[in-house]
Amino acid sequence: MDRLFGTDGIRGLANADLTPELAFSVAVAAAEVLAAVQQTGRSLALVGRDSRASGEMLEAAVIAGLTSAGVDVLRCGVIPTPGLAFLTADSDADLSIMLSASHNPMPDNGIKIFARGGHKLPDDIEEIIEARVRRPADDRVRPVGPDVGRALDDALGAARYREHLLSSLPTQLEGLTLVVDCANGAASSHAARVYSDSGATVHMIGDAPDGLNINDGCGSTELGPLQQAVLDLGADLGIAHDGDADRCLAVDAEGQIVDGDAILAICAIGLHESGRLAQDTVVATVMSNLGFLKAMAAAGITVHTTAVGDRHVLDALRTEGLSLGGEQSGHVIFSEYATTGDGMLTGLMLASRMAATGQSVAELASVVTRLPQVLLNVAVMDRSAVAESADVMDAVRVAQDELGDSGRVLLRPSGTEQLVRVMVEAPTQDQADAVAQRIAAVVAAS
Repeated sequence: MDRLFGTDGIRGLANADLTPELAFSVAVAAAEVLAAVQQTGRSLALVGRDSRASGEMLEAAVIAGLTSAGVDVLRCGVIPTPGLAFLTADSDADLSIMLSASHNPMPDNGIKIFARGGHKLPDDIEEIIEARVRRPADDRVRPVGPDVGRALDDALGAARYREHLLSSLPTQLEGLTLVVDCANGAASSHAARVYSDSGATVHMIGDAPDGLNINDGCGSTELGPLQQAVLDLGADLGIAHDGDADRCLAVDAEGQIVDGDAILAICAIGLHESGRLAQDTVVATVMSNLGFLKAMAAAGITVHTTAVGDRHVLDALRTEGLSLGGEQSGHVIFSEYATTGDGMLTGLMLASRMAATGQSVAELASVVTRLPQVLLNVAVMDRSAVAESADVMDAVRVAQDELGDSGRVLLRPSGTEQLVRVMVEAPTQDQADAVAQRIAAVVAAS
């Protein structure tokens, strides 16, 4: 059987791959593993979800699983993933479970689990939970009577999260006009208040979820509507979130996209100039554009590079004692304020930097001269053998010699499929395309 946990929890087609039965079993196993450390008093778990319709079904199953394991539950309703992570720590809960498939289309859903303190689970804990999910259903202790868990609605949690976001804001946003796209997702009930209370004039789009329209032609996966709205309204900044609001991408006043690399660079330089960038270092993944790396070097900022995935960024922030990291996709983590990527926090920090400097987001983003980047997925028979192929290594060496300091080549085996990802950056799009195709042909033949 395939491994349940992927790079960001469990994800699949709701009611087909991700069934209520599976959600129940995962909740029971998570309670047994993560709430077992609480030896005195009642254990507490939080449950949240994004706006997709299947979340209602899976929420009921997860709450049933947790309470059947003797854990009390606070039901947080529709809330951003980073909001649930914050409330996990703020409520001193043993664990929390978020039901979301992030930027995936509506038919999908997912299970994300946070441990005490609002931290994502390490691989070894996921493996223990997965082993318990796969055991026979009758091989567990079932509390009865007063030991069965109770479930209550958390009426104040969302307000506490919004207050936390606003308390982190270094500069108020008076004078800025924003357009915010919530992807008809978890931020829809929260973003207007957060951005308005920060002092900005706010226009909302993608903020009318009906259970079926999450990530549908809007949000961070489809920036066209936001670009048009910014132009039509003459706004200073457009902010796009994904379905569970852990991402933030942006659009400048001319409708041009500002990606995660540029947002990370803007925030890193701001923290660096104020003396709040720990060790003058920012964490980024190997997929960050070479233009970002050069911009950081020019600003006197060291880049700590990790494998792709916000989990790896989080691990580096925690183990190295760093304060800022992120991905090209718009996951940006401010470890002083959050234990995971937080789209609304990122949007506030980006707009605050504009307000503090008096510069447009285009001016701030101009520190990053993005190199043309090509990413090809190449099907192979054995992804692990490609890295050992002499022909592939020769092709990469020749390409890197050709590009010199003005470009970059990266080969990365997929973690789940027989694919090798070929990434090339070069001074021109034509050169990047040509080099990528040349290497891809060698990879495919290896």
